[in-house]
Amino acid sequence: MKLLVVEDERRLAQILAEGLLEAGYLVEVAFDGVEGQALALTGEFDVIILDLMLPRRDGLEICRELRRRQVDSAILMLTARDAVEDKVRGLDCGADDYLTKPFAFPEFLARVRSLLRRGVRARSQVLTVADLEVDTVRREVRRAGQPIRLTAKEYAVLEYLTHNAGRVLTRDQILAHVWPSDYDGYSNTVDVFIRYLRRKIDDGREPKLIQTVIGSGYTLRAPD
Repeated sequence: MKLLVVEDERRLAQILAEGLLEAGYLVEVAFDGVEGQALALTGEFDVIILDLMLPRRDGLEICRELRRRQVDSAILMLTARDAVEDKVRGLDCGADDYLTKPFAFPEFLARVRSLLRRGVRARSQVLTVADLEVDTVRREVRRAGQPIRLTAKEYAVLEYLTHNAGRVLTRDQILAHVWPSDYDGYSNTVDVFIRYLRRKIDDGREPKLIQTVIGSGYTLRAPD
């Protein structure tokens, strides 16, 4: 599942993004209303975490515009305002849920899971490549009907590959979508997780789906 965080408090945005990444979601971040709206209008996100008070364009304006353009991403609105009328305004603009700052991260994560479970997004789906199935709602993986247990990070890498099946992804692209922006771990992190996935997805099975493109990166595809 792919999430968008639109939050101008950079420290809070970083905390939310890192927590969501650790939970296995793909995350992008915007720090003002104009950038956030441009990203949100792509329609690529399952949930949009949208701050109410943003520079350049506020959350209510963005929410109205998204719904006017029939973007059906679930919207979780964040705000420091706790007055009932503010919450009503946000929900009337098309938000699906409302969370008042400050909040505990476990509650925030539970709200995100709840929105995903409700099926607010009609496009939630099972992605398939050959006999590999990735259920993006339940976050379950099967190959030839057999369940495969993955860690949160393994799942996030696999979902990103599956969303881009047939396309070559560089190590930097995978790193940027699955790990925090300030990640300073080992340079071969992506290679390590690809090895983990190959053991679980490809070992003992045909065809091999996770392929290396020398000098470029990795791709997930069934051989022609």
